[in-house]
Amino acid sequence: MTYVSGFLLAVPTANKDAYRKHAEEAWPMFKDYGAVAMVEGWGDDVPQGKVNCINSAVMRQPHETAMFSWVVWPDRKTSDEAEQKMIADMQGKEFPEMPFDGKRMIVGGFQTILGDATVKTGYIDGTVLPVPADKREAYTAASEKMAALFQEYGAISVVDAWGDNLPEGTVNDFHTASLRKPDEAVVFSWINWKDKAARDAGWERIMADPRMQEFGPHTVGADMGRMIYGSFVPLVDV
Repeated sequence: MTYVSGFLLAVPTANKDAYRKHAEEAWPMFKDYGAVAMVEGWGDDVPQGKVNCINSAVMRQPHETAMFSWVVWPDRKTSDEAEQKMIADMQGKEFPEMPFDGKRMIVGGFQTILGDATVKTGYIDGTVLPVPADKREAYTAASEKMAALFQEYGAISVVDAWGDNLPEGTVNDFHTASLRKPDEAVVFSWINWKDKAARDAGWERIMADPRMQEFGPHTVGADMGRMIYGSFVPLVDV
């Protein structure tokens, strides 16, 4: 299975084009370090939550847009080596100016447990969910059933990735984003649709299907009240 570096961040909406350029220029470096794909998802519908949400996770300000993004590696070894190479290559160099507040960017490493993370994206439903750490196998089994249902109703692909390298941040991180408890893991997931119209039609049919009540993350004790989510348009997909 592949390995995913997942990111949540907030970008000034006025800097959309500058951020796209920044990401496109960064891709050759990631590719040289061994990355096989990269997607930058620009927030299209990111709701406020009652308990937590992506907006609160990245401390989004009114003039900013939330993002859900990832880089795909062949495995964790390649990801770890790339991180060390980046650090070494930046020694003695001035860090390039970024068109967003990097201090509020959330990053973590996730082992893909379901789906093909390299499939080209159309429209993205992204989620971050805390799951009991001892329920990985049960969660994977439930996710496989859910993925089949989503694909039956038009999803191109469904990807679930299990957190195994989630550093603590000085401002925020995946732990605070999901309000993770000590006995929980964090899952970074996305559903890939052809476009927003396909997504809307698919969800309407999925929610009307009684099978949706028979399985899902809630069946393994995951606290759905702390799931954070949103819909995103791919700004960069390479």
